[in-house]
Amino acid sequence: MDQFENLRLELRRGCLVVAALAALRSEQYGYTLRKALSEHGMEIDEGTLYPLLRRLETQGLLVSEWREEDKRKKRFYRLSSQGETTLEQLLTEWKSIDRSLNGILEGV
Repeated sequence: MDQFENLRLELRRGCLVVAALAALRSEQYGYTLRKALSEHGMEIDEGTLYPLLRRLETQGLLVSEWREEDKRKKRFYRLSSQGETTLEQLLTEWKSIDRSLNGILEGV
């Protein structure tokens, strides 16, 4: 893997966490979350999405429950109250970084 690809993946990792948390303000299961992210240009494969969801749940940012829908058991995820607070903090930080980066880029 070349240097650009490594840096691109590193940049996307943090963005995917914020995107997933933001998308899970409303309850979804993995497939619908993946589709919603993809529709907004945030492609994520299943091998990345499900470990991310498990990690965020372990960290207390998501809650999930198994439910039957269309005769299939699906695991639905949504933000926990801690996740809501953390998302607000991350979005504040994101906006601050965005302002700073835009200022730096405009100065170039």
